Amino acid sequence: MTRELRASLYAGSRFDKSIAVLVPRDKAHLPAIWAYCSDGSFSAEVRKLDQNIIVANGTLVKVPFDLEHWSEVAARMYPTGLPEPSSDDPTQWLFSGDIAAAEIPLQVAVAKLLGYRWPDQAPGPLDRLADGDGIVCLQPIAGERPAGDRLREILSAAFGADWSESYLTGLLQQQGATNLDTWLRDSYFSTHCRLFQNRPFIWHVWDRRQDGFSALLNYHTLDKATLEKLTYSTLQWWIDRQRAEAGSGVNGADSRLAAAIELQGRLAKIIEGEPPFDIYVRWKPLPEQPIGWDPDLDGGVRLNIRPFVNAGVLRSKFTINWNKDRGKNPDGSERFNDLHFTIAEKLAARGGR
Repeated sequence: MTRELRASLYAGSRFDKSIAVLVPRDKAHLPAIWAYCSDGSFSAEVRKLDQNIIVANGTLVKVPFDLEHWSEVAARMYPTGLPEPSSDDPTQWLFSGDIAAAEIPLQVAVAKLLGYRWPDQAPGPLDRLADGDGIVCLQPIAGERPAGDRLREILSAAFGADWSESYLTGLLQQQGATNLDTWLRDSYFSTHCRLFQNRPFIWHVWDRRQDGFSALLNYHTLDKATLEKLTYSTLQWWIDRQRAEAGSGVNGADSRLAAAIELQGRLAKIIEGEPPFDIYVRWKPLPEQPIGWDPDLDGGVRLNIRPFVNAGVLRSKFTINWNKDRGKNPDGSERFNDLHFTIAEKLAARGGR
């Protein structure tokens, strides 16, 4: 009920006051009503009656409606009836995970490489190309191919006979880039954040060097064991390699080694979880606050990404804050989010456990 009054087919889920549902008295009229509501003329007619930011829901049914005309439109548009709800937009729950059909194939391909699955995504042949632990490095690490090579393989399999380097060039141009590896290194994370409205589910961790360590992480699999693997196994392999190259006099190895060790230290602080690298969940009492990197991954990106932001290990900045929420807690107190508690305070609240 705001702005351009976008319409979609209602699937029965709960909704807030910025949305209204139009329910036909006669189900046979649904195609005509849908054809009208999804057409720009509906929004224009509503706005003639109500120019408020949020339109009154009663106004939505006060507009003129030519049932005969819109029935004819619906018959032309949907000769076999209304289609099942679907979307090629990867930001929508109805998206099926199809790379070739997606509005932004590169973003979908990276997510699938990391093992992310959309709710409506069915098992398919590309699943075999998905990473097993949700850690994909941009460099070849410990015998694992770099992200760029693996992404090309997924794209080739997804597009089949249509795939070519010129097709890749077109996909990169869509993202404002000219080279796949450079896009992954420098631009992917920022565009991912914008696309998914600053709730990124693929995180790009790096050591702040373009020739240094970089890894993409699937947030939904980033439990404590996975973060420890990244820190003490994957990254340690890179550190050992740089240390060996530094000993052999390889140019730049000393600087890469120092940057990687610093990154490892920052990740270790996140695992430990002392402020400001702690997780705070506003609706949980102090005894239930996580100690160290022990997130409820269903709690949301906004909460769990805070230690990574504070540690400065993400590839680019994005718009997020932890200001207090509107309203009050059940006890009448303010809903503050930017709070930090030490491990000692959490243990004390748990009775010393």
